[in-house]
Amino acid sequence: MTTTPGVLFVCVKNGGKSQMAGGLMRHRAGDAVTVHTAGTQPGKDLNAQSVESLAELGIDISTEHTKPITAALLADVSLIITLGKEAVVDPVPGVEIRNWDTDEPSERGINGMERMRLVRDDIQNRVQALAAELGAPKI
Repeated sequence: MTTTPGVLFVCVKNGGKSQMAGGLMRHRAGDAVTVHTAGTQPGKDLNAQSVESLAELGIDISTEHTKPITAALLADVSLIITLGKEAVVDPVPGVEIRNWDTDEPSERGINGMERMRLVRDDIQNRVQALAAELGAPKI
């Protein structure tokens, strides 16, 4: 019997980067990886440009919603990925925590959809590598 790996993607508001990572992983790995997203301080809405940038790839996250980290989420994962320096998660026994210090094009004066596509592409490359590491077949 095999166990499906579980991953929790976390950013501060759970409206942008973590949602993009979750959508990209679901698209890449299907049911081979259990995917959750959450925020350390969840906002009210998804970032519209994050939603649009994934829609350009045929990935629809428009029905997702922001949510906090809960005990139930933590019990369902063996790996937490924080996206960006601002999202900090306290250690959880038996759960590995990794940080993806994602590209921030706004620091180079790149904004709008051009910025979001660069962020998306950075996250997509990281998700591809993680899916392969977790043994998820390409679907």
